[in-house]
Amino acid sequence: MNPEETTTDQDEQPVAYDTAGHPLYMHPAQVQPEPQPISQSTEQSVTRPEAMVASQAVHMAQPVEEEKPFVSDATKVKHDRSKQLYPTLNLSEGEYVIAVVKRHPIGLFLSFGIGLILTTVVISALFNYDLVVQFFRLKGAAADINAMALPLVALVLLICLMTYIAYYIYTNNRFYLTNESIIDQMQISLFAHTEKSIDLASIEDISYTQTNILQGLINYGSIKLSTIGDETTYRYTFVSNPKECVSTLNSAVEAFKNGRPISV
Repeated sequence: MNPEETTTDQDEQPVAYDTAGHPLYMHPAQVQPEPQPISQSTEQSVTRPEAMVASQAVHMAQPVEEEKPFVSDATKVKHDRSKQLYPTLNLSEGEYVIAVVKRHPIGLFLSFGIGLILTTVVISALFNYDLVVQFFRLKGAAADINAMALPLVALVLLICLMTYIAYYIYTNNRFYLTNESIIDQMQISLFAHTEKSIDLASIEDISYTQTNILQGLINYGSIKLSTIGDETTYRYTFVSNPKECVSTLNSAVEAFKNGRPISV
């Protein structure tokens, strides 16, 4: 016989009877488990499970790749050619040079004139040094042509160098018209150089002025360019053929704003 079945049968038999004759049974007392204390960490995990899951979630940002603008083969050829002809320009992809606006040679007249006069005076003094000695009453080493020949030659070379620097600075001040912008190159000194790009869409007005008869005769003048955003005005002086330059610039700006190809 199974011991568990024997115990069950004994529990089902009455152990006594009450005054009314009803049987009384004996059942073992059921032990209730004691409640376990809930720790703080357990309570937090029970009361805030969703908050913890949300706080531990990691969001990964996927980089957005910018689409490169389409550049046709013809535009790429023009861009590569412009990079070869003008290596100092900072051209964007698909940007190419349409026209170059240079300064008129008349602006070099003063620099070349001063340099030529000074060089002529020094060379004349070198070949007629005896007259210089008599006129200024020079004595000692200053009266010796052999001692003064080298300093005078050095002075002539210095004048020529200064004249060339003035020529270099003047001729390197120019601006370029591209299919996207106007690039202004400014040569401030022999080693100081700046470059500024003006978007064609931001150009509001372009005009030119010729203020005297000489400017009209030899065809040079000034160009004024105004922008929309910062309302800045740019002025370019000693520009060759300013009327034609302004016409070209206005046509390019109008074509760019209307989405048409620029042809000049």
